[in-house]
Amino acid sequence: MSMSLDGFITAPDDTRENPLGVGGERLHAWLRDLGETDAKVLDDMIRSVGAVVMGRHSYDVCEGDGGWGDGGPVGKTPCFVLTHLPPDPADVVAPDVFTFVTDGIESAIARAKAAAGSGDVGVHGATAARQALNAGLLDEIHIMLVPVLLGAGKRLFDHVGGPVELRRTWSVASPDVTHLRFEVVKGSEGRGHVRAAKGA
Repeated sequence: MSMSLDGFITAPDDTRENPLGVGGERLHAWLRDLGETDAKVLDDMIRSVGAVVMGRHSYDVCEGDGGWGDGGPVGKTPCFVLTHLPPDPADVVAPDVFTFVTDGIESAIARAKAAAGSGDVGVHGATAARQALNAGLLDEIHIMLVPVLLGAGKRLFDHVGGPVELRRTWSVASPDVTHLRFEVVKGSEGRGHVRAAKGA
């Protein structure tokens, strides 16, 4: 996820008109004029993702016209949206992309892993990422660290349940962003490959 140095993935007041909040477009400025390094990182991430899990807020502010158009954050890649109340099917712009999951993060991750096959499951949005992390279902965190201090907004790591050990496995920097990848340190049991990463 694109994140400010002080930990925010949106600025304040993120709405459909301003999905990244007021002033939050700075977080995605690196996407506007991709250099070779950033383009390769983004391309590798997009090609690796076989399914996406996201929260309802991410869906509401970004789906359809003015957002993702007739797809999701990774085009036509299947997306599983955590929600208490699914929207009316007639209002869903891309019913072939979005599946609404009402029985929790474990179910959403399981369904996404089945849909992803050999690909990764990308987790889009702070709430979904925190739920997956707190449930022990997140294997990796990929941060695009943007050199800006937003001062306020939506933090990625609020309400994390206790200390979480991370192991840095990869990093690469460009003038506009530093890409960081961390393994979530767990016991010896394998849980599949679920990655918190949002490029756009």
